[in-house]
This record gives sequence, structure tokens and C-alpha cells, in this order.
Amino acid sequence: MTLDISQYPHLALANTPDELRLLPSDSLPAVCDELRTYLLKSVSQSSGHFASGLGTVELTVALHYVYNTPFDRVIWDVGHQAYPHKILTGRRDAMDTIRQKDGLHPFPWREESEYDVLSVGHSSTSISAGLGMAIAADKEGLGRKVVSVIGDGAITAGMAFEAMNHAGDVHNDMLIILNDNEMSISKNVGALNNHFARLLSGQFYTSIREGGKKVLSSAPPIKELVRRAEEHLKGMVIPGTMFEELGFNYIGPIDGHNIEELVHTLKNMRNLKGPQFLHIKTKKGKGYAPAESDPTQYHAVPKFDLNQNPLPKVVSSKPSFSKIFGDWLCDMASKDDKLIGITPAMCEGSGMVRFSNEYPSQFFDTAIAEQHAITLASGLAIGGYKPVVAIYSTFLQRGYDQLVHDVATMNLPVMFAIDRAGVVGADGQTHQGAFDISFMRCIPNMVIMTPSDENECRQMLYTGYQHNGPSAVRYPRGTGMGAIIKDEMTTLEIGKGFTRRHGEKIAILNFGPLLPYALEAAENLNATVADMRFAKPLDEKLILEIAKSHDVIVTLEENAIAGGAGSGVLEYLMREKCIKPVLTLGLPDRFIEQGTQQEQHTALQLDAVGIEAQIRAYLIK
Repeated sequence: MTLDISQYPHLALANTPDELRLLPSDSLPAVCDELRTYLLKSVSQSSGHFASGLGTVELTVALHYVYNTPFDRVIWDVGHQAYPHKILTGRRDAMDTIRQKDGLHPFPWREESEYDVLSVGHSSTSISAGLGMAIAADKEGLGRKVVSVIGDGAITAGMAFEAMNHAGDVHNDMLIILNDNEMSISKNVGALNNHFARLLSGQFYTSIREGGKKVLSSAPPIKELVRRAEEHLKGMVIPGTMFEELGFNYIGPIDGHNIEELVHTLKNMRNLKGPQFLHIKTKKGKGYAPAESDPTQYHAVPKFDLNQNPLPKVVSSKPSFSKIFGDWLCDMASKDDKLIGITPAMCEGSGMVRFSNEYPSQFFDTAIAEQHAITLASGLAIGGYKPVVAIYSTFLQRGYDQLVHDVATMNLPVMFAIDRAGVVGADGQTHQGAFDISFMRCIPNMVIMTPSDENECRQMLYTGYQHNGPSAVRYPRGTGMGAIIKDEMTTLEIGKGFTRRHGEKIAILNFGPLLPYALEAAENLNATVADMRFAKPLDEKLILEIAKSHDVIVTLEENAIAGGAGSGVLEYLMREKCIKPVLTLGLPDRFIEQGTQQEQHTALQLDAVGIEAQIRAYLIK
């Protein structure tokens, strides 16, 4: 439902940044108030990311007011915080479609708008991309400005520091804005600090600073004295020594909800030479008290009534796979104090809250640092502990070298609990768990398990934990098929599948949670269905037996067809010179668009109707 824009008289005049820049500066507080209210109402009626955008309203308005976007480039890290940006860049009336099939993308997306400079979804990329754009702008010579906006959580990633280290070295003109909304980097926010921010970003201070360096360049002792005096002056009001050491001119922290100060400071900084760093303090969930007090709960929300507190609970009779993992983790920790649970900033999403509370000494959240999380696990394994890394499929990609080099090469007993494997729904292309079987299957020593139901997931977690080498259990977002979960934990035979349904001529080899669809399609086709369980090692004996007794083999997985489990079946059959028609079903060779999981299964023909249709079409070729 599109909101009535007539209720927002100032925002109605700013549908694009060009229109925004025509407004007098004294109207900007009203624009911010109306933008925040519009965001509150639109997201509560459509669902979506919530708290982060509420905290960046003033910053978004200030950036588009001061910078000549889209000629000047503003890059949003991750994109959770970019909903106000979408509203101000011509997409206001489509906000009710965000994260829905064929609607607005949940993150900045280059194909959607010229104002979306970088397609994002994973964190900590804005500074590297911004530096590349700044170098290109310098070579272009047209005076284009580049701004990278990064949150305090995202700046913990090593990639962000790698980029800042390089930026300080090459010294191109660019601005990094740290949106500090949770970390206690500094308490120096207020009138005095805003005054110093104005002073230190202003032309007078900058000319004295740069001019003084030139004049004193031939007098090292005096230059060093001036440098120390400058550091002492700035150290009294600015906790930015680390950023200064990386080669940035650090300004802040300033109040990120004071639009006047933001505009004034950005105008001062816009034409400063070299790498600049502006530190702003904001409040996640600003303007909506429940979100301010619990920004994690309100990070992403379903449709809800703004007058309703707390958020409505999604009631399901079936536990989610994330909860199954979290309960298993606690059960296992109660039996083995060598268990260490590790997650890169996905404690809530991976179902580890209970474990972190009950076993705090065995829990490590590494923040957004997937590479570190995996190599940390390898060190713990070498030290005699049993690490379990809980990580989303799409984020495991970021630690691939560590998986290969620091875990698998040494055959260390590290288990990966891979959440959100397969299609994930509304978060779209950047978050689909499409590739993990493909990129893990080629790694020596890996054991890859694909549970088809809740109990199988629990038993596979236990199997992987007991395995003396690297292992992975990949499971989907959401709930399972309603299988009875056994408290008892048993070790499964590695690489052993079994037949779920006996049929004739056609055999479906299923890998993972699409099994209910496979069984339903098999009823209409009178097909055999095998639950393969392991993508690596494959149950080669079962595959060969089925191949010899059936006319057509169909492999089914919620992973990319290219290089997936079906490819493994084909490789094995060709190696055995067993020539048999094989249809591989899975995710096609494209990035999968947003929509609900059910919509995606239907569109990809991976539901029961689609599986049956694909098989029948294959048979008549």
C-alpha cells in the first residue's frame, strides 16, 4: 500500500536529490522528520530492514544535499542502512514492494538505479570499491567526489583495514564516513566536539596544517615538534589516532542526527585533499522507541502495527533448522567441554543465543570476520579443542582460502554448520546459499552432509563433530518437514545413503531438504527415491545399483547444478563407464532473484509440480 505523500509536504518536494538540493537548508530538519515517519510507516506495512535505516536519515539527507549525486558517488556498505537513500532517489512510491518478488531490491543494486553505485549485500566492501572509484575519478579529472559510508560493525572486517591502509598510501581524494551506532569508540559527542569538528574540517585549519608542513619540510626537528603539538591538540578532542596513522585526516565524532552540523561539516570536507575520515555517532532505530531499545530485534521486521510492542511472533509447530542446531550445540556442550562454538557476527541468525548464554566461555563471536573465524577454528583444533563454525552459506564464500589452506590441508577436525543453504527468500541474489556444495566438493578431506529433515540434521551434526577431519552440514533457512527429532545422538556411516521409495525405471537421487517434493513427484511417476545424505563422499555402491536397475537417473539438490552433487554422480558414472541418461536438477546458472522461498522453488521448478514436469519433459526428448 503506497502512502499518501500529501501528508509529507516537505518530502513531497524531494523525490530526487536534484529536487532536494533546491530546498533551503532551514527546511532540512522537516525533511528528515517526514522521511523518518515515511520510513517507519512504509516498512511496518511491507516488512524489511528497519532499525539501521532509521539511524541514517539525517546522514542520507546531508549527503545528497551536499554532494552532486549521482555524478558524485556515494557508496553504502551492506545496504541495510540505505532505505532512506532509496526513498530520496526516485523510488519512494515503490517502497511497498521492497524485498518482494519483482519489487525493489533489499540492498543498493546497480540495475535498479543510477544512484546505486555498488551492488552490495555482503559487508565491508565500500572502502575498497570507493578507493577504486577515487583512483578512477582522479584519472578522469572531472572533479568527481567519492564517499564510502560504513557501519561500525562492518569496519571490524580485515578487508576494511586493508583498504584504508592502501588508501592512506596512495592518498587519493576520498571520504570515509563511519556510522558509529553501537560500538563505544568515543563518548565525545556534543556541542564542544561539533565546534572542533567545524574548526578541524574548515579551510583555515586545513591551510595552516598543509601550509605548515610545506614550510617546515626542510626543518625536521621543528616539523616533529609541530606534529606532536598537532597530535596533542587533536588527541584532546579526537580519538582518531589509529585512522590518522593509516594516513587519514580524522574528523569527529559528531552528532549524526544534527542535520545542520552534518551539512556544515560535509561542505567543509567536500573539497579537502587526500583521504578523509568522518566519524559520526547515530542511534540505531532512531525515532521509534522499541527499535532504539532493541535494535537487534528490529533489524529486519515482518509487517507489524507501529503501536504494537513487542513485534508479532511467527508461530510454527515445527522448529527451524537454526534452532535444531542451537539445541544440538547446547546438548553437545553439556557432554564435552572441548566444544567451541564460533560465529562471524551471526549469533542470533545461527541460533546460538542460548548457547552463548549457557556456555559463554565456549563461545566466540568474531564479528564480521569470516576469514579470521575459520583460521581461529584451525588454531583451536590444533590446540586440542573441537571447534564448530556456524556460518551462512553465502558468508562461507568469504573464508574460502582459509577453509582450503588452514583447515582442509591439515585435515583438522573443524565442523562447519552451514545455515541458509539453498534459496533464502527476500534477501535476493547476494544471500542465496547456491554454491557451497560446488566449492567444497573439490576440496580434499572434506565431508559434506545434506540432511533432508530435522532429525537427520541433528544426527549429521553429531556425525560431523565426531569425525576426525573437516566436515560440513548444510541446512536450509526455515523449518523442516516435521520429522520426529530423537534426543539420542548416533554417528551415521560416512558416505552412506538409503532408498526412501522403491519404484520403476526412474530414480531420483535427492541431496537435502527438497526430499518431500521428490517423494510427491515420485508418486505420480512411480519413481524410486534415494536419500543420498552425503554429497561427499558419495554412496557409490548405491548409485551403481540404482543405475543398473533403472532407465533414467535424476539428481536433485538446492545448490548450483554446475559442480554440484549431481555433477559428482555424473563423474562417478562416467568413471565406471556406466552410460545412463542423467538429468541434473538444481539451481540454474544465474543469480537467483528475491521472492519467498516457495515462490523461488516454484519459479525454478524445484517444487513437486516442477520436478515432475522437468522429468516428463526430459523423457520425451
